[in-house]
Amino acid sequence: MIAVISPAKTLDFETKVPHERTLPIFQKEALQLIDVLTDKTEEDVQDLMSISEKLATLNVERYHNFTKKKDPKRAKQAVFAFQGDVYQGLEAGEFNEKQVAFAQDHLRILSGLYGVLRPLDLIQPYRLEMGTQLNVNGSKNLYEFWNEKVAKQLKKDLKKQGDKVIINLASKEYFNAVDTKKLKAKIIDVDFKDYKNGEYKIISFYAKKARGLMSRYIIDNEIDDVNDLKGFDYEGYYYDDNGSTDTTLAFKRK
Repeated sequence: MIAVISPAKTLDFETKVPHERTLPIFQKEALQLIDVLTDKTEEDVQDLMSISEKLATLNVERYHNFTKKKDPKRAKQAVFAFQGDVYQGLEAGEFNEKQVAFAQDHLRILSGLYGVLRPLDLIQPYRLEMGTQLNVNGSKNLYEFWNEKVAKQLKKDLKKQGDKVIINLASKEYFNAVDTKKLKAKIIDVDFKDYKNGEYKIISFYAKKARGLMSRYIIDNEIDDVNDLKGFDYEGYYYDDNGSTDTTLAFKRK
């Protein structure tokens, strides 16, 4: 079983962590994207990503500071560098060595720049969302650029485990980058609903954090069977049998 999550816009490259470091599988492809991005002006980046002038300036600086060194000083393991709602739920900073090792095998982070990351893969500061309409090597956007590559890598990772189950805890924007036909795996989606104003509904902030909580639950309990996910009860969530199907696990919380 492999769980996939989205990256985060908020980054922390100041806090150091003692765990080992691995190199991204698609480092070469990431550098190809950086080469394209370094040719963009601040105005280009602002328009391309629909971000503020301040953020455009920051990211143009990041692209130009990007280094091709295998172990750059301004780099950090992905699962510890990303901050945000999902990662607040995951709390990777609290992992012990055993949990880190399990996560390295069973957790993957989809990325607009790196395609797919293992938790300990070194990343440099960047911002490049998967939905960006960036033309690269004949691909009109990042979905076309990454689609087949990401699917093949996930398929390879699953084969190594002798399994064919993907737990999709990523956003639609990011999971759309996976060519599911080539992946040839059973995909399990997970829904999280909170009670508000008399009804259960998906509330973005809580749902994002819950994806991190579910990832943490998988790692804490070393889960490799979908049925065992039904026991997820972190922060008051409980399994909703009526709302679940063969391909979707539903959870609620009051």
